Amino acid sequence: MKKTIGKFELWTQKGGPKWHYRLVCYAVLMFAILLSMPSYPHTVVDITSLDGGSKPSGLNAIWHDPSGFGSIVDAEKAYKNKLFLPLGTAGSTGLKSGAFWSHFILKNSSSETVYVSIEYVDNQLDGLTAFSRIQGGSQPYTELASLSANQPFSSRKIKHHRFAFPLKIPPFASKEMMVKFDVGVLGVAFPSMRIWRPEQLEERSKAEAILTSFLFGGYFLMAILALIGAITARKNILYLYSLYSVTKIWVWGSLLGYTHQYLLQEQFDWRYQSISSAVAILTGILFARYFLETKKYIPRLDYFLKLILLNGLFLVICVVLQWEALAHISMMLALFFYPGVVVVALVRWRQGDTSAAVFALAWSVLVLGLLVQAMRDLGYVVHNPINYYWPPVASFVEMLAIMIAIGLLVKRLRQQKETAEKRYLLHLEASRTELEQQVKLRTQELEYAKAKAEEEARTDPLTGIFNRRCFFEEASNLVAVAINNQMPLCVLMLDIDNFKSVNDIHGHLIGDQALCATARVISQHVRDVDIFGRIGGEEFALVLSSNVEGAMKVANRIHRDIAKIVIKSAVGQAQFTASIGIARLQGREDILELMRRADSALYQAKRAGRNRIVECAEAT
Repeated sequence: MKKTIGKFELWTQKGGPKWHYRLVCYAVLMFAILLSMPSYPHTVVDITSLDGGSKPSGLNAIWHDPSGFGSIVDAEKAYKNKLFLPLGTAGSTGLKSGAFWSHFILKNSSSETVYVSIEYVDNQLDGLTAFSRIQGGSQPYTELASLSANQPFSSRKIKHHRFAFPLKIPPFASKEMMVKFDVGVLGVAFPSMRIWRPEQLEERSKAEAILTSFLFGGYFLMAILALIGAITARKNILYLYSLYSVTKIWVWGSLLGYTHQYLLQEQFDWRYQSISSAVAILTGILFARYFLETKKYIPRLDYFLKLILLNGLFLVICVVLQWEALAHISMMLALFFYPGVVVVALVRWRQGDTSAAVFALAWSVLVLGLLVQAMRDLGYVVHNPINYYWPPVASFVEMLAIMIAIGLLVKRLRQQKETAEKRYLLHLEASRTELEQQVKLRTQELEYAKAKAEEEARTDPLTGIFNRRCFFEEASNLVAVAINNQMPLCVLMLDIDNFKSVNDIHGHLIGDQALCATARVISQHVRDVDIFGRIGGEEFALVLSSNVEGAMKVANRIHRDIAKIVIKSAVGQAQFTASIGIARLQGREDILELMRRADSALYQAKRAGRNRIVECAEAT
């Protein structure tokens, strides 16, 4: 600075006092001009050539009126007092009360009159009032449009789901604009306007209508399919999903402005948006609780979901009593709580519910969309068509992913029943088709069905071995043959140790697998001349045409192989042991007496600590 001043002084000395005087006068004049200019840049938009609404009005001159009751006269005074300043955010005012005023200039540099449509960029605004005047003139501002969410939709000059109004600018003229954005008790404003050719705005409206029609049609289709599935399959989860899909149509239709445009054209206000959001929150959390079964499996985290439900009910109360500020706060709390549902779903996934992982992914997509909306509303993200429609599109993707998760859930619930009924249903269907197609072979098929029924009557349906009744019939015959031919014969009674704990820890499906695995292991050591059956619960019986030494060897092999059985389950590996009692044929005993003594030996093994083989003492 000193160096520059020094050069200036040297130059003035060379130029003489006359040049020095002129420079001082020029400096004073420039300083006066600078003082008379506003401290912020003007927003001048040349609307001679418009390309699809790409020219916004700008955010360089914004004034906040906290009372919200300021008139155009108050706004002019604020402008003259240099209270219009740059917004300072990415485009949003954040949660504030009252109203915001925007000042900008539209310039027509062509020789023809230009007609434009000016559109507000968002839908969640209580009201918008626009004023204009020719720049440079002395005439006052005149009102162009006064739009409100409470007014009938038919009163709008431009039939658009967001606030929009027309404007005419004469050739080589500029219009100075003042626009008031009313946010009410507590709300968010985006004090910027998109400028369109009328035909461009109409084309854009059609494109948005196609997109929302696709989304709403998808929601409706998912709701109908779920309802049909609920009626046919009698699954309550599908009823909740259907209701949840319908609330999506309601909430996004209200938030995007289509409810006011097509349904509630005469009487619409902020309460419809809030009540639709409250119902969507309530149905969404109810669905999450039912789907994830939090009350049963994670009761502590279930209290967190109940807290969100209470907040949703509080939002409904705020809407009914018209507590607008508290309604906005309750809505923000709901958005804050929503990511916690993802954590709850991940906990259920770690517990072994694979469908919960898909649910967590679906809910994460929804949370991401809502996060983008929150960041945009708070002014951290620039408002544009992509993030404006991101939340409803994310919500649509969420519903698709949840439908996949429901499919996995239903598949898991039906797996046990389908496994038990599959063979029978296939046989029944095959028999029915065979009877219809081959009437001449009717008698043969009936005989076959009868034989099959007799076989099933003799067979345990779970393990495929002899049931109790068949075992006693066959065993009685074998005992009679052994007595008549003086052949050695032994009876083994086997019981799985602590079988109830296997069912309690791993579930009855794993318990059934344990019984089947035990039956397979024993069958590997059974000859054609032996009799093997399940006589009840976890008890099995084996009649061997062998002496005690041979029976003991077979018992040891069976005992060893059962201990090697490992069944994988959702909570870990299931392993178990068995206790075995042995009794040999003495004299002319019948099968009941043999079974009684083998059972006595089995109980001795149980009392001695289980997991062992005990031979019954000689009969006295």
